[in-house]
Amino acid sequence: MLQQTAQSLASSALDQAQVDAICGRHERLYESKPGGVLASFAWRNLTGIDLRGRNLADADFTGARLSGCQLQGVRLDHASLFGCDLSGANLEGASLKRADLRAVSLRTANLKDADLFEADLREGGAMAGDRERGLRMVNSATSGGEAHPADLGGANLQDSRLSGAIGVRVDFSGVRLAGAKLVRVSLSHCVLTDADLTGADLSNADLTGSSLRGAILTNAVTLDWNISQVDLSDSVTGPLSQAEAPEKAYAQKIIDHARWCETGGAEGRPSCFENADLRSLGSARGLNLTALSAKGAIFYGLDMQGVRLQGADLTGADLRGCDLRGADLRGARLISARLQNADLSGAMMGPLVLGDGRNLPCDLSGADLKSADLTSADLRQARFVKAELSRANFTDADLRGVDLNGAEGWGAKGLADLRG
Repeated sequence: MLQQTAQSLASSALDQAQVDAICGRHERLYESKPGGVLASFAWRNLTGIDLRGRNLADADFTGARLSGCQLQGVRLDHASLFGCDLSGANLEGASLKRADLRAVSLRTANLKDADLFEADLREGGAMAGDRERGLRMVNSATSGGEAHPADLGGANLQDSRLSGAIGVRVDFSGVRLAGAKLVRVSLSHCVLTDADLTGADLSNADLTGSSLRGAILTNAVTLDWNISQVDLSDSVTGPLSQAEAPEKAYAQKIIDHARWCETGGAEGRPSCFENADLRSLGSARGLNLTALSAKGAIFYGLDMQGVRLQGADLTGADLRGCDLRGADLRGARLISARLQNADLSGAMMGPLVLGDGRNLPCDLSGADLKSADLTSADLRQARFVKAELSRANFTDADLRGVDLNGAEGWGAKGLADLRG
């Protein structure tokens, strides 16, 4: 049966030499040289293979496993990638014009500068004959026997070109689409929750019934877009105008708070930024903002390298994409904070020792740290209870005494076991 054939092909991995030979014949075909043959990798296992710079336009990758492959600059125009597993693959600068990407898995893939002009991202599943049950659905990445939409969760599509692309119920949650061209896309009932659409061109885009909850739309072009029945709750739109936002007052209040901290209260005064939009500050690098109260504040994208936020209350704050390298967050309250794609490498997030000898742990309970970088961070005794840690990087972090009870960590690096 076709299903058995597909399963047997998928179980036998091709090595680099075999793949190179097939690619060579395919490229000869496109160069009109003798011995050219159209490449077919349908249902084959190519995990980790290097295809950088190859011309594989029109090739057949139906149901193939390409997870972790090196595909930088590859040409896949008009190629069939139906039901293909490209999770974790590097497709930077790849050309996928009018490619069939139905039911594909691009979870955590890198598609920076990729061209997906008029690519087909609709849901789908492969059909195969079954003697007992007749025609049935087969999918290389799933076994539920149902049609499956493309999964791009956490993928990097920054500056990619998707103009004219079609997708239904595609998962774009947490995807980086900053600067992407999405002109005339048809992405109905898709999930773009927490997607970064900074500076993206969404002119004439049809997003009917989609969720853009928590999406970043700063400086996005939205001319004649269709957002009928779209969930835009908690989304971050363009910077507020000078008439609407007290940017100067915020800047002065930050300086006053820093002076209050540096002088032990002799000068300046403590400030409260509850629910304030602080993006216009641009930078808080190196400031002493100890005990800052900024519950629900928006810091999105700020340069906060080396900032001192010991004991600060950042409950529910939006710190997505912030540069917090080397920041001092000892004892900070980051409960339910949004830290997706934040750079916390080398940050101090251990306990704050109080005057009476008590230790105040850094509390990130319920926080979202998807794709955050915590490399070499001091996380001793930090609380990550029910936190979202998928695709976060904990390499070389100090995790002594850390509380990971109920945390989710799909694809996280440096966490040996979340179940303990």
